[in-house]
Amino acid sequence: MDLQTLETSLHATWMQALAGHAPSYEKALSAISGHLRAFLKRRLYSRPQDVEDLVQETLFAIHQKRHTYQSDQPLTAWVYAIARYKLIDHLRAHSRRESKHDDIDDWAEQLWVDNDNEARDASRDVHQLLSELPDKQRLPIEHTKLQGLSITESAQLTGQSEAAVKVNIHRGLKALAQKFGVTP
Repeated sequence: MDLQTLETSLHATWMQALAGHAPSYEKALSAISGHLRAFLKRRLYSRPQDVEDLVQETLFAIHQKRHTYQSDQPLTAWVYAIARYKLIDHLRAHSRRESKHDDIDDWAEQLWVDNDNEARDASRDVHQLLSELPDKQRLPIEHTKLQGLSITESAQLTGQSEAAVKVNIHRGLKALAQKFGVTP
């Protein structure tokens, strides 16, 4: 059956169905479902298990939207438009679900490698910056900010008073901030 003959036959049956003739409605939906199944199988070849669900969703949408059909328009175009929208909705929902279920093994190893490299690079950069400071400022910053030692412990290690350690940390951080144009 060519497309024009199909359209004419289906349109006549659909118009009778819309007029309240129940057998015509069943016949129209049966014919439409066959065409929808073929249409969706071609587009969901990688997910054939989804075809029947999508056929049912599309038929339900056709039933709900039957009042929007304009009798001067081709019925098949209206049906396929609804099917395309349902297919797009299905693919969007499927892609969102799939993106939430990425296999952790695929990216976890790369994540740790990247984090290790980034940490190593950041540590190297910090030490490079601190090396530009005088020891009396650099050492208290390394002790307190990088190693987590207290002011008292840093004072003991550097031989400075606790007040001097605080002042030198402040001056060292201020010098680094000024180097980058940041006001502390």
